[in-house]
Amino acid sequence: MPPDIAPTLPTILVVDDTPEVRDLLADALRQDYRVITASNGMVAIAMARSASPDLVLLDVMMPGMDGYAVCRTLKQSASTCDIPVVFLTSGTEEHGEVLGFEAGAADYIRKPLSLPLLRVRVAAQMRLKLFRDKLAERAGRYEEETRMREQEVGSMQNATIVALASLVEARDNETGNHIRRTQHYVRLLATQLQPHPRFRDVLTDDVIATLFKSAPLHDIGKVGIQDHILLKPGKLTPEEFAVMKTHTTLGAAVIARAEVQCGSDQSFLSCAREIAQFHHEKWDGSGYPEGRAGDAIPLSARLMAIADVYDALVSRRIYKPAFPHEQAVRIITAERGRHFDPDMVDAFLMVEHEFDAIALRYSDADIAFPLRSLTYAN
Repeated sequence: MPPDIAPTLPTILVVDDTPEVRDLLADALRQDYRVITASNGMVAIAMARSASPDLVLLDVMMPGMDGYAVCRTLKQSASTCDIPVVFLTSGTEEHGEVLGFEAGAADYIRKPLSLPLLRVRVAAQMRLKLFRDKLAERAGRYEEETRMREQEVGSMQNATIVALASLVEARDNETGNHIRRTQHYVRLLATQLQPHPRFRDVLTDDVIATLFKSAPLHDIGKVGIQDHILLKPGKLTPEEFAVMKTHTTLGAAVIARAEVQCGSDQSFLSCAREIAQFHHEKWDGSGYPEGRAGDAIPLSARLMAIADVYDALVSRRIYKPAFPHEQAVRIITAERGRHFDPDMVDAFLMVEHEFDAIALRYSDADIAFPLRSLTYAN
């Protein structure tokens, strides 16, 4: 350190209503510390907040606001709660010490003061504070590093999902921006349902974020469907449609294998598996692959069912033009309680214009379509 730059001394705030005591303490400590003083509790609190001392030496018995009240006030404030408080007292009762430690005191020093003992006790508290400060700084660095690692993991997860979803687009590119649109539909619908009594304990912000992340994998199983079925330029036969329906279980199996390989809890993969397997189930039990009904269908899959069907209706296909938004709304409304969860249809109707806006924002206007066809339920 250059000789003309003096080290910064730790600061001690001395609080006592007796001037002689304040002077005595200041003289005893100023060789090693910067000493500031206050004559009453209110001034002490203000100085502690403005000067951020490293230690407070606090008289217990003062007129007006006593030391216990001052200590409690300091400990209740985020800006001063970590400042160690050492009480100065002429009392000898154990009860008084108990009150002090309950108020948050770090130590007691009794009057009449022994200056050598005072210096030793203050130095010990300063070492403890320095140690705590270093621990807090290290914890802060660790939290920042952890946050950065979590961001990296999140980015890797997103990249993995995009890569997997792109496999579907590469084989089934008639759907264009379908993956992106359904992702936004699901988040919009889930957010609309958050206050609903049936869903408010489940649809937390974290769950909705997971739904948004997982939704692009809902048709990942289509990579396992043969080209002559997936890309057929006409209506599927019953036998072909039976094969097409297996994309739900194929997709769930692919994601389940990924879960095993990850070897840890990956909530976005669990959610993606549910969506992939069950988003073609219907509220009345007439869907596939298991014929589940009502609440037996996972919440994530029920949300995707509306998102998937709406997008199929309003999107252009080789076998049909894009239906007008109003027609799609009528079709979904008519399926309330049959294909779709009734409460979800009600929520959809509250935000249907925003669905329309998402469809326009991520339209397929510039995408060339191959010759193939599916019904909207496939």
